Parts: sequence; C-alpha cells; structure tokens
Amino acid sequence: MRSVLNGCISIKTLSEIEQELTGCRRCALSETRTTIVFGVGNPDAEVMFIGEAPGKQEDLGAEPFIGAAGKYLNTLLARAGLKREEIYIANVLKCRPPENRDPRPDEVEVCTPFLREQVRAINPEILVTLGNYATRFILKTDSGITSLRGRVHITGRFSVLPIFHPAAAIYDRAKEPIMETDFELLGRLIAQRRKERATRGDV
Repeated sequence: MRSVLNGCISIKTLSEIEQELTGCRRCALSETRTTIVFGVGNPDAEVMFIGEAPGKQEDLGAEPFIGAAGKYLNTLLARAGLKREEIYIANVLKCRPPENRDPRPDEVEVCTPFLREQVRAINPEILVTLGNYATRFILKTDSGITSLRGRVHITGRFSVLPIFHPAAAIYDRAKEPIMETDFELLGRLIAQRRKERATRGDV
C-alpha cells in the first residue's frame, strides 16, 4: 500500500481490491451474473475510462468493453493517439444488470466504493466517463451527458472528460462525428498534460 500525499489514506492495490470482490453478494446482481467484471489495463495509466456496467459479452468474458461497443472504443482510441494497453478501463457496476437494464441506486451505492478504490490505486490524470451513470457519479451532478460532453471538467486533481457511451453511437450513427470530435479533444488534453509535465521536469 502507499499513502496519499494530501492525507493519511492507505491506498489498496488493484489486486487487493479485486480480492475483496471475490464472490461478492452485496446486491441482487450476484444472483444473475456469470462473473464479476473488475477492470483491465495499465495499472499506471494516465487515462482511466469509466463505463456504466458490463454487457452480455463482458459478463461472459470477465473483461470490460469486449463486445461491439468495445471494438468501436478501440477505433476511437486511435483518434486520441492511444492504444488499449495504455489505458485502464472499468465500470460503475462490476456485474451485468439483467437484460442490460439501467443500474439501480442500491446497486450503485454498494458497488461504487470499489470504483473509488480503483481510481485511487491507478491515480490517473484524466478520467473519461462514458455515458450518464459514470458521468453523474464522478462529477456528482444530475445533469445529463449531452449537456456535459465536449468540454473538460475539473474535480479535485482530476481532469474529467464526459463522452457518450460507445454503444450510443452504435444505435445512433449520427453520434459518430460527435464521438470522434470528443476523442480528438481527449488527444489534445493528453498532449497538453504531457507538455506540462515536461515543463515541470516530471518523469
């Protein structure tokens, strides 16, 4: 474990957090899931993506964003100058809601402490929230993704970029140019942060 500079909070490792989730029965989703979908990617990522919940393919494969939305996400990452192995990606919920329904408040309440721990463990500079649920949780807002996307928000030490969930563009092709524009904005934000680090002499 390591300590946060602005306090005495002990930071759990991703392995420790995942171990705590083993066999989780904290909500009713444990009765319908195939597996727990923890998260995957670079544990030292400068960019962390947060989605809503696992879908059917993710529930079967135990990895976030491996279905159609995940394939589209991989294409979009290239517009930001990123590769899948460079980022970390997780969901608000770690288990699939039946029929991909929206997360329920009680499910979000019991599951988000694990997401908070993941964010602390990875300590990214940029959080990309995909869709309404991730965006509202991270920004602590009731505003929808449509009004929040397209600009960078600051919460604590994080730069937060809300973007439509990739699945939204699969169902509504008119959103594809918007998604591409937002990922290009992400690329510029990454470049800006890297330039700032280089100016400060950070490694």
